Amino acid sequence: MNVVLIGFRCSGKTTIGKLLAKKLKYEFIDTDDYIEEKYEMTIREMFENKGESWFRLMETDAIEELSKLDNTVFATGGGVILKYKNIQNLKKRGALILLQADPKTIYERAKKSERTLTQRPPLTTKDMYTEIKEQMESRKPYYLQAANYIINTSLKSPRELVNEILDLLEATGN
Repeated sequence: MNVVLIGFRCSGKTTIGKLLAKKLKYEFIDTDDYIEEKYEMTIREMFENKGESWFRLMETDAIEELSKLDNTVFATGGGVILKYKNIQNLKKRGALILLQADPKTIYERAKKSERTLTQRPPLTTKDMYTEIKEQMESRKPYYLQAANYIINTSLKSPRELVNEILDLLEATGN
């Protein structure tokens, strides 16, 4: 069984995923890191040089490949839910947990994130807060449809969230 963390950028997927994998004694894979290593470019470079649609195709190929693994915690890219095929593949062997935070919390985390500032592409030409708010709203139905479980990350520490996820998985037999 896999644990798949979905959610908007800076919702805590990588931080929580690494801690969760350690507790479960599972492998940890950040799908964006995997794609960057495979294509030897940052996500930002892929968007700039090849376009978002090319990146989404490569992301779908990577998800199809990675979803064959077992005993793995995945931190997925924020837009993975935009293609239904990705959700189908990830659900074959895993529970999808949506990590949610309010737009202000995401914005505060993004401003402090070196990765966001240097490697993640802007998705619009708007200021960061407006982009976050609008993108979160437009993706919300996709996240809610894909998620087996929802966890709010705004007010808890990573350790508290890991324990909450472990309790949830145990209670639901996953």
